[in-house]
Amino acid sequence: MRKITVLTMITLDGVMQAPGGPEEDTSGGFEYGGWTASYGDEVFGKIITEELKPAEYLLGRKTFEIFESYWPQHADFWLGINEGAKYVLSETREKSDWKNSNFLKNVADIKKLKNSEGADIQVWGSGKLIQLLLKNDLVDELRLKIYPLTLGQGKKLFDNGAIPAALTLTESVVTPSGVIIVTYKRAGEVKTGNVGA
Repeated sequence: MRKITVLTMITLDGVMQAPGGPEEDTSGGFEYGGWTASYGDEVFGKIITEELKPAEYLLGRKTFEIFESYWPQHADFWLGINEGAKYVLSETREKSDWKNSNFLKNVADIKKLKNSEGADIQVWGSGKLIQLLLKNDLVDELRLKIYPLTLGQGKKLFDNGAIPAALTLTESVVTPSGVIIVTYKRAGEVKTGNVGA
């Protein structure tokens, strides 16, 4: 069985929308795209370099289309995303010229992929997909980069549908620019009486 790891950047108030640039995702009138730009430093760079090593990827359609239009021309920076298998959850797309792209239709397809033999799977961006995975208890690990700012609006990581779940902190780093980078592994169900204990 493969492990599914969610890697995402969020603000203190849980916003994950358009961290990379102003035009990345302006849906809902979002005006703060590119909010991660001023937080890079050497520690952060080393962690990102490690995360960009080749892997297999599970992406939502919107994130896939953003990546598809950018990363094939920038393979020198992130070879992994170009070479690795990409599994895309989409009801509308069935093919792409971007090599190693595969399309899934529903949660049953994701479960089949998770239960197959192969490398562990990373989820980047893909807010709606992450919420679907959380709702169906398909996330094994969360790697969160928590930025020291609030935006007050935008798509949030835990917006709707996450089930009660216990997590165990396995790694944590605070970068000089104040980004908290944590890794949580799924630890089981929340037991009555443990909440807030």
